[in-house]
Amino acid sequence: MMDAGPFLVLSAVLIGGTVFGLIAKRMRLPAITGQIVAGVLIGRMGLDLFTEHSVSALHPITEFALGLMAVSVGAHLDLRRLKPMARRLLLLLLLEMVLVTGVVSAAVVSFSDLDWGMGILLGTIGISTAPATVVALVKETRAKGVFVNTLLAGVGLNNLACIFLFEITRSVLRSAAGEGGLDATLFTEAAMQLGEAASAGCLAAIAMFLIRRWVRRVELITTAGFVAILLCVGLAQHFGFSSMLACLFLGLSQANVTRHREEVVDSIFHSFEPAILAAFFALAGMELSLEHAAAAGVGAVVFFASRLVAKLAAGSIAMRLADAAPRIRDRIGLAMIPQAGVAVGLVVLLEEDTVLRGAVGETIDVLTAVVLTAVVMNEVVGPILTRMALKQTGEAGRERRGLMDFIREEHIVLRLQSSTMEEAIEELVQRLGNLHRLPAATREALLEATLKHESEASSCLGWGLAVPSGEITQAEKMKGVLAISDKGFDFETPDGEPLHCILLLAFPESERPRRLRILTQFAAVLGHDAEIRERLFTARSAAEVYEVLLDAELFEPAGEEDESHEETAAAT
Repeated sequence: MMDAGPFLVLSAVLIGGTVFGLIAKRMRLPAITGQIVAGVLIGRMGLDLFTEHSVSALHPITEFALGLMAVSVGAHLDLRRLKPMARRLLLLLLLEMVLVTGVVSAAVVSFSDLDWGMGILLGTIGISTAPATVVALVKETRAKGVFVNTLLAGVGLNNLACIFLFEITRSVLRSAAGEGGLDATLFTEAAMQLGEAASAGCLAAIAMFLIRRWVRRVELITTAGFVAILLCVGLAQHFGFSSMLACLFLGLSQANVTRHREEVVDSIFHSFEPAILAAFFALAGMELSLEHAAAAGVGAVVFFASRLVAKLAAGSIAMRLADAAPRIRDRIGLAMIPQAGVAVGLVVLLEEDTVLRGAVGETIDVLTAVVLTAVVMNEVVGPILTRMALKQTGEAGRERRGLMDFIREEHIVLRLQSSTMEEAIEELVQRLGNLHRLPAATREALLEATLKHESEASSCLGWGLAVPSGEITQAEKMKGVLAISDKGFDFETPDGEPLHCILLLAFPESERPRRLRILTQFAAVLGHDAEIRERLFTARSAAEVYEVLLDAELFEPAGEEDESHEETAAAT
């Protein structure tokens, strides 16, 4: 056992985590499994290479990694995009918070020596799903659709709930340990800590926004992102509130208040994610000891089994209450089994919590062993179940560059307040501008161009379809929104038939050929298939509209148009 310097320890951890992560991938296992195994081999259960003093010097790295993961979770929760799925997601979130926390807590207390305080902490940890694993599987299977949208948003929200409930519970237990009992002031203190964390995260996000207005160089923006996370963690350590909650609010603010989520999250993850995560998970594996792993055997199995049952039940019940399609409600829980980074991060926080350790002693080591053992089980079984769910829903293989891949569930409107085509175009332009945060000048230019085009030639295609469009100069890609009415919009049309479907397109100069292909395919597919039109016009939700568009293959890649297609496009 060596009392080595931090750089030597970090080198060994990085080498071990990276090598074993690659080996795990070659064996078709998640990289995190190999990284935890590397830590186990380096740490107390294996070669026991370094003293506890040497390893403790790397705690700042684990704090930064935890902060970065929390920022990533918050930054993927764009509330504008969650609105069409609000009912499904709210029910899923509430049932996961209640069922998973309750079932896991009761099970581990009943079948282990843990008390209710530690049991509830384990229950809150059980809520989390591994976002990196789920995202990787979605990309690997090239999946796309309502199920995937619900899954990704649900994973982000359950991690948010997991961190929030865990930190509130930990704060109450810490206060109880210090004061010797529970009273109403403990919950007031927990609420104050939440407010402090939110303030720190929002202030850091505002600082990043101001810096972004003056800085354009990527390396300076990345440096500012590092500083923002370090500021949140440093303030949390100094004032005694949760660093993970502060970083979570930093990510949320970046996604929903400012326009530049990528400054803090994507720029840092793009360059440093492999090294940061390899070191973090290897260090987590080093926390395992042989005696505690043996004690955790039954507890880990109980945690794994009870969490699996609770996740399946929460997903199924929530989707039934939300009136989701059977293929979604029967498989959403199955897809949310993987568990990794956030769960590991939370037990690392417990390992470093001197107040709780002073109150409960080695119980924290047992809890750590339970979670780390269960994480390995969930990262072996979970990806298999998620991949199975994606394939069984029929959404695997749908993610391809297509003509209308810019339309997602949040871009679909079922209720327009307009009484004329011009008013409808204005309402849809505002909707598009809000979704993409377009400046006021850009919105006005788009509205003017679209109305001018409409005055020169009607955008109605017949069959209840219309595709108004306008050129947008400050954009690189096509954008659009879609409005549907089962009763039909009360507008005058060239053919005298009521409009049921309006697709507004905003396109840059470079996308003119694509616009013509969209007009051609939109008219060809919907104009000649009465059954698809009927399903589209009578859809009861944005999710159902999205499903119809997928079934109609309007998101499929377009091949080279033949001469007749070009003539149709020109005529349109």
